[in-house]
Amino acid sequence: MPGIDECLIEAMAIPGVRGASLVDWTSGLVLGTAGEGPDGDHEVAAVETTEVVRAVVDGGSFTTTQTGKVPVEDIIITGSGGYHLMRFVDTSFESSVFLYLWLDRGEANLAVARFRLQALADRLVLV
Repeated sequence: MPGIDECLIEAMAIPGVRGASLVDWTSGLVLGTAGEGPDGDHEVAAVETTEVVRAVVDGGSFTTTQTGKVPVEDIIITGSGGYHLMRFVDTSFESSVFLYLWLDRGEANLAVARFRLQALADRLVLV
């Protein structure tokens, strides 16, 4: 079971990934990074993606499950030059983190990236 650093290294091996990070969506803090951040800054990307995540979770018609977890698995944003893929990390404790991938649209396969990120999120160990 990989920790944060190992998980992000594995994420960078997904074809087309330019950068990866683990973000706490309640605070917007970056817990780990690898590769490039959009516009060269992982911190700014974390704040921006956190706003998207909050808008989806808080503004959607979603209700948390009986275990208190958000029923959203992924958020995908497509742009002219890239994809932004956010995957919620499900843990045994009340978690508010997501894995974020920034992908090059010309090199990445969004479906492959999504399934590989899902597998990483399922194996990620947070302590």
